[in-house]
Amino acid sequence: MRVETRTLYSSPNGDEWHLARDSDSGEVFIVHRPNAASGGKSPRIDVGSFLSLGGGRGPEHQELLRLIGTLVEE
Repeated sequence: MRVETRTLYSSPNGDEWHLARDSDSGEVFIVHRPNAASGGKSPRIDVGSFLSLGGGRGPEHQELLRLIGTLVEE
């Protein structure tokens, strides 16, 4: 399995969100990498669930929506 990633957003506290794609299955998902102080795992989050988290209003959500919007720009 090969996973390709693109950074969506890096927060001031060190958290990072990445858009990821499994090149074997074609699955697209979000990977959240918490900052070192959190010590948490980097979960895979399906795109629909990610956009519904926190009402989808965070800067990481807005960046994903902006990126999706570039797919339909003329």
